[in-house]
Amino acid sequence: MTELMQYGRDGAITPVSRQFVPEVPVALEFNGLAYAVMMATPADLDDFARGFALTEGLAATPADITDIAVAEVDKGWIVRATLSGLGIDKLTDRVRARVAESSCGLCGIENLEAVARPLPAVAAHEAINAAAIFSALGQLRDHQPLTRATNAAHAAAYADSGGRIVCVREDVGRHNAMDKLVGAMAAKALPMQGGFILSTARCSYEIVEKAVRAGATTLATISLPTSMAVERARAAGLSLWCLAREDSVICVNG
Repeated sequence: MTELMQYGRDGAITPVSRQFVPEVPVALEFNGLAYAVMMATPADLDDFARGFALTEGLAATPADITDIAVAEVDKGWIVRATLSGLGIDKLTDRVRARVAESSCGLCGIENLEAVARPLPAVAAHEAINAAAIFSALGQLRDHQPLTRATNAAHAAAYADSGGRIVCVREDVGRHNAMDKLVGAMAAKALPMQGGFILSTARCSYEIVEKAVRAGATTLATISLPTSMAVERARAAGLSLWCLAREDSVICVNG
């Protein structure tokens, strides 16, 4: 906790204690090759590396990612893992030093065709009832210790078709929270189909793409999606809900 002074409009000055969200450089190395340096919260970093590899297309299945090792170093953290399978070719093609403040999704992509590459088709699925989204949203804060302490972290949760939250991960970065959730679900061999992902992030196209590559069938977010996010969701067949609030939610693609 950090001691600070709070200034009120009425002129009152009050001492307050605040906890800041941890944010440090996290280097991701696969097969001994430096792939990316991300700014992230140093928790659940094994889930982060696993989910990152899956949503980046470096690994086709969780079994392709082994020997995950997490180490704190002088200037941050290093996460090392071994990849096998078809992802090795993509790893060697795209290895480069990528330093990003928040995984913007376009960092290092060298041509526009890579952005427009078709996503895998989402598995056939039944529509989620809006009541399930309301239920999950009502539970979410109870699963967000970092957010309760700081009011400054993102969360990604997976809930079953009835709205019961199964798993939650938090991070200073919205993409990182999604990757951590995907990695945690993969580590526990929990399916991403049948229920839905609930994200506190801005619904950009990268969040949609990560959900699709993780095998999810439905995504709900608290924000309005971008036009490209809608296009990518519809093309892949991902059910997309947005502006999730306690009393309303919008179905963009059912």
